[in-house]
Formats: sequence, structure tokens, C-alpha cells
Amino acid sequence: MSDDAAGHAGDDAPEDDGAAVPAIRRVAGTGVPLRGDDIDTDQILPARFLKAVTFDDMGEYAFYDQRRDADGELNEHPFNEYQGANVLAVNDNFGCGSSREHAPQGLMRWGVEAIVGESFAEIFQDNCKSLGIATLAVDHGDAVDLQDFIEANPDAGIEVDVREETVRYDGKTVEGDVPDAMREALLEGIWDTTAVMRTNLDRAKEVNDSLPYTDD
Repeated sequence: MSDDAAGHAGDDAPEDDGAAVPAIRRVAGTGVPLRGDDIDTDQILPARFLKAVTFDDMGEYAFYDQRRDADGELNEHPFNEYQGANVLAVNDNFGCGSSREHAPQGLMRWGVEAIVGESFAEIFQDNCKSLGIATLAVDHGDAVDLQDFIEANPDAGIEVDVREETVRYDGKTVEGDVPDAMREALLEGIWDTTAVMRTNLDRAKEVNDSLPYTDD
């Protein structure tokens, strides 16, 4: 569970100025290991589900094809085996391919709140930021060690600290990297720009009215 999304702001989190977007300092929970490099957005969320009118059911479409065998029955894919986990552990170039927003939407609605991996496709990572999903890049060995640990200890706690840019588990702390723009947006609660604008409509209207080139 993300720390501040649960209503527990960090010690030096900014004061609430009326915005409904929570600051996210850390994410704590259990993990789901997903091995493999270059897992693209078509694997994460198959293209045939993009025609959905809303994102509401995207969670059930996450890794839809990989989670099923040739007969359409659920297999031993991690997203079947680790239900309820919220920290996704991946490898290199995760989220490559098309820029579809549906991929991180599907992960978020399945339950993912943070992703730890070797590297991420830039557009995918930016889409994660816009949904409040923290991504932490770590070394190859550290990513594999985390996946090994989760497989051996599926119920063990894992904590991703956005402020400190670390992942903690099994009594150890692993340093990583959260992009500056993501780190700032999550910590200051400005990652959902649409929600921020909605809660500041009066201020936005004042700015609009002050501009000489806008209609009354």
C-alpha cells in the first residue's frame, strides 16, 4: 500500500492546499516477480482490449494472453500466482513498444503500486508517473536477487521508498534511481495533473481571465 495514499503523509510532506492528489512517499506490501527482458506493452495489455470505453476493467486484461494456456485456462503466470501483491519486480527495458496508456492502467488496476526493475521504457515510465505508480531502477543483480527473494518468500514485506530511492526487504536496503520528475511529482502530490487542475478551477479561471488573448 502506498504510504500517503492511505492518508499518512511524510514527516516533511507539503501542506494540503486543497488538492485531492495524495503525495506518495513510499509503497509497502508484497511482491510479484516477473522475469524477462523487453516485456512490451502489447504483452502487458493486448491491443484488442484498447477498444474499451473506460479503463475500469483493465486490471483483468493485464497479461491476458500470457496468463492462459492453449485451452484458455489460467496457468502459473506470476499474475495468477501472486494475487494481492503490489510491488512488481521486473528486468530490463520493461514497458517497451507502443506508448499505450492502457498498459500501466492495467497494471495499476490489477494492484501494482510500484515497480522495481533494471530499466524502463521512457514513455511507459512517464505514463506510470501520471498514475502515481513509482518506478525504481536497480542494478541487474539487485533485480534478480529481489525476484529470487519474492519467489522464496511470497508473503514477505517489501518497501519502496520514493524519497530515499531505495527498496527494502529481508533486513537490507538496496539503492536505486527514481527519475527526478517522477520523484518530485509523487512527493509533492502533483502527479495527477488533471485532478490538480480540477481542484484549482478558480485559480485557473483567474489566470484565464487575466490573459489578453482569451475570450470572456
